[in-house]
Amino acid sequence: MTETTKVALVTGASRGLGAATALLLARNGYAVCINYNHNVDQAKTIVKTIKDAGGKAIAVQADISNANQIEKLFSKVDNELGSLTALINNAGFTGTRCKILDLDVETIQRTIDINLTGLIFCAREAIKRMARSRGGNGGSIINVSSQAGQFGGNQIAPYAASKAAVNLFTIGLSREVGPEGIRVNAVSPGVIDTGQADMLDPKVKSALKESIPLGKIGDPNDVASVINWLLSEQSSYLTGVIVPVAGGR
Repeated sequence: MTETTKVALVTGASRGLGAATALLLARNGYAVCINYNHNVDQAKTIVKTIKDAGGKAIAVQADISNANQIEKLFSKVDNELGSLTALINNAGFTGTRCKILDLDVETIQRTIDINLTGLIFCAREAIKRMARSRGGNGGSIINVSSQAGQFGGNQIAPYAASKAAVNLFTIGLSREVGPEGIRVNAVSPGVIDTGQADMLDPKVKSALKESIPLGKIGDPNDVASVINWLLSEQSSYLTGVIVPVAGGR
């Protein structure tokens, strides 16, 4: 572990892309808040892994669809870790893969509430702390989008729509808060093995691989590495950018 001087909040960080990102950022000197909603044991395991390696981390429960819980989450970061440097808006909800006529209202609403509305609320709280006009030192916001937001997705139309909105929010917000010293970018993962790929029929999994020019399904660390780069000084002149992490698909 390098010396901790930076603070990152990763939403939806108890598993998958969020967990990989939290672990990588901790290895690169960030004190990390692991946000989770239900998976408390997994979140605590990640915190322990970081602390055992000499890093600093906390786990905080919050439903990202709830504005009041989001405010409490950010206050916890303020009090226990210090000034926020980076927000990774990773929490997401795919919902049920089915035809739109078979989707219930609650699933559609929750998809938008988590993937878009909650993401906006989190960005707003981060900007309150990072904006130079409010006494902040600037910072970086990374939104986790999806290739479905650009190309659509079969039987996941509400999810795809929410991610398309995230892309436009990223671009618009970057222009608004650039003068405040805040960069806003997004990563757009394609097919990533977050554990769900193991449940796929072998033939489906094989077909997915064949559809990817690089010939393999991505790993969460592939996405985490891009996020880490977007937070670094190496990308200091980038904002409003949506980076595909999809193996060319």
